[in-house]
Amino acid sequence: MSENQALQLRAKKLGVLLRDARLSSGKSMKDLGAAIGISASTFGAIERGESSPSLPELEVLAYFLGVPLAHFWSERLVSGPGTAEELDTQRLLLLRQRSVSTLLRQARATSGQSQKDVSDRTGISASRIRRYESGETPVPLPELEHLVAALGVPLESFMDAHGPIGEWNASQRAQQNLSNLPSDLQDFVAGEENLAYLELAQRLQSVSREKLQALRDALDALL
Repeated sequence: MSENQALQLRAKKLGVLLRDARLSSGKSMKDLGAAIGISASTFGAIERGESSPSLPELEVLAYFLGVPLAHFWSERLVSGPGTAEELDTQRLLLLRQRSVSTLLRQARATSGQSQKDVSDRTGISASRIRRYESGETPVPLPELEHLVAALGVPLESFMDAHGPIGEWNASQRAQQNLSNLPSDLQDFVAGEENLAYLELAQRLQSVSREKLQALRDALDALL
């Protein structure tokens, strides 16, 4: 499979996942287009895999649909109810697009590669990479995935971590992790009487392995 075919396949899969999440939420293409500042027909092209959202746009769509961002790398539908609080999505998208372009430029500089080097490795033209790095053009997600793979950096480092959507995604991951625990551990975490144990575990997270081993040896000696 050629690089161009791989990008097209990723765009179509992304479109299918977006459509499934939209239908599950009961929202229209007009609703989702308005969330990221595009028309319903342009959003329809995304669902058909003819074009792709940028990572910041996908973050907003995930938030608006009430699904974890990880859903868009999944093989199955992981839908949730509705949307959370209102956001100034256009301002947020502008800030996030700038952040992605800056991170992309920094990652390429750190890798020691020129724009032509990255172009040769990815099949994405150097002029297009230049527009992505300058922030002139948002990076479609399939191409961003391709670029970061060539630069040897994780896609997660480009995701919103501190903004309202980043915080929302973190809470979604925490809920998912909790639901994956065995039922007895879920009951333990939910019990108010166990809060002190959980706080202790949280403090122990920052303790070095050597100190934890010494503490364990001391407790074993007492017992």
